[in-house]
Amino acid sequence: MKKLFLLLGCLAALTACQTIAAEPNPTTQVSSPSAMPATATASATATRLPATPVPLFFSEEFNADLGAWASFQTGGAEAPEVGLKTDLLQIEFTSPNTWYYAIHNAHEYSHVLIRAAVSGTSAGSLGLICQYSEAKGWYEFNLASNGTYSLLFGQWLKQDIAQYTPIEINTSEYLQAGNLTYEIGMTCENNTLLLQINEKVFRKVDVTRYGLSKGKVGINASSFDEVPMTANFDWVKVESPK
Repeated sequence: MKKLFLLLGCLAALTACQTIAAEPNPTTQVSSPSAMPATATASATATRLPATPVPLFFSEEFNADLGAWASFQTGGAEAPEVGLKTDLLQIEFTSPNTWYYAIHNAHEYSHVLIRAAVSGTSAGSLGLICQYSEAKGWYEFNLASNGTYSLLFGQWLKQDIAQYTPIEINTSEYLQAGNLTYEIGMTCENNTLLLQINEKVFRKVDVTRYGLSKGKVGINASSFDEVPMTANFDWVKVESPK
């Protein structure tokens, strides 16, 4: 099943919407992190902050308290199974076209580099989030199993309804169709995003028009038409940009 993006600011000669394969529906009913759905997996829906303060910059090895993370799901008939497996975060999807998000609630950042070591079966995507604000929106950088990447601007239209605007969708020499084992990175600094694959910065994107100045960081994964799909995050590192 293909999903539709609402494309903002299209030329008059174009239709207002166009079809993009395997990305979130702009009007999918979802639950925000501040109001976790009852069906969400307990191990990934904690909203309390840990007793020990989280440093501003840190490495998450997924072997301890996940209390700073809050998660939500978009699409899909069933919630994915989420848990810690031998020092990694594993998300197992049994429903097609399901998106899982986890937002780290400890800090907000105006200048940040977020990186993650990811892997997954060959029918889905994995990604990173920065400058997440429930009021203003967020940036989302995804790597898909078809060998493409996408950079999106997400925004809550109202409670439980989100809209996604594609900033860029393209291929890269660093991506291979059928492969989801990468180190992915994104620097969010002022109105510039730097996109990384396997420690190589391959795109610099001006996002001035979207107006985000700071926010939280997070991760996401999704299934496409073929299930089951398993997504793994070995680690996530939140760092000061170099």
